[in-house]
Amino acid sequence: MDHSATTPVDSLVLDAMLPYFTEMFGNSSSLHSFGTEAAEALSTAREQVAQAIGALPEEIIFTSGGTESNNLAIRGVIPHDAGKKHIITSVIEHPAVLNTCEYIESLGHEVTYVPVDSDGVADIEMIEESIRENTVLITVMHANNEVGTIQPIKEIAQIASKHNILFHTDAVQTVGKIPVNVDELGVDMLSISSHKIHGPKGSGALYVRKGTRIDPIIYGGNHENGMRSGTENIPGIVGLGKAMFLANESLDEDSQHMMNMRDHLISQICGSIADVRLNGHPTLRLPNNVNLSFKYAEGESMLMLLDMKGIAVSTGSACSSKSLKASHVLSSLNIEDDYIHGSLRISLGKENTMEEVDYLVESLKETILKLREMSPISGQ
Repeated sequence: MDHSATTPVDSLVLDAMLPYFTEMFGNSSSLHSFGTEAAEALSTAREQVAQAIGALPEEIIFTSGGTESNNLAIRGVIPHDAGKKHIITSVIEHPAVLNTCEYIESLGHEVTYVPVDSDGVADIEMIEESIRENTVLITVMHANNEVGTIQPIKEIAQIASKHNILFHTDAVQTVGKIPVNVDELGVDMLSISSHKIHGPKGSGALYVRKGTRIDPIIYGGNHENGMRSGTENIPGIVGLGKAMFLANESLDEDSQHMMNMRDHLISQICGSIADVRLNGHPTLRLPNNVNLSFKYAEGESMLMLLDMKGIAVSTGSACSSKSLKASHVLSSLNIEDDYIHGSLRISLGKENTMEEVDYLVESLKETILKLREMSPISGQ
């Protein structure tokens, strides 16, 4: 139940990938039949990714994953010879965005970090108020990876468009879980990661709207229309394309299934365990995300006790879960200290069952009771 961290590779995805590790091993840049075979697979995958998000195939740049896609989108809008530029983002972005923005600042550029409300929704008015003459990019994630809050991307895109500013969104957590259409959202760039949708790790994509000018951050053999040099990872790209196709095909069914489990989980836990709070927006949230904070119970202890029962969850973002620092996302929501260190992120997948959810609820009850009995301040 930690699918926001990663997902198992779908068996149909693996079947699609396997030939490109063995007999169909060609380099897509080669002119002989082996290369042509690989180039055709590359083209098919590009079409699959594009179709899933309502884009054109030529608007898809294949990358190594969401982190590289975010880097390309943010760093690509600032040429090396540019004067001082300005970027706007939110305080609850993934480290792949926040750390890249910090790097941009180290080069002498400026970044405005817009706050969020107690549900994790970015302040739209402050986004518009933060715009300057030298603002070149607004980047706000589609949905938060920790608390699951879905951001008002359409409204932010309209603000960006009105001021002729590029708009990028990190859609790593939304693609394959809720409808994502680049024209309906109005975005100029959008990041995708394969391993969040039952595809392989190390494969992703950046959508770049036709006519959008960005510079590459990796130079070499002019691959991906000069935007991302390096021999393409054909097995990984084939896996991404197949995963996108499958996710799009069963999107409504899978989303409803995960939403039913999510709502049941929230109802059962909040109805049977005292001193618990739901983090993130109560309704505008990912269909598979449940982020809860428990008073008088420490997150890492809960995680380890649940792991002993065969349940995998997270204490926050998997990318920083080995850090004992409080989550920057939860801190930004102004959650009380008594709760913030007792937080769990439960992220469901399409293969989870309601029986597994009930097992989690019972296991969590036992875990919380045990930890609170051990706590010197719980009073229980």
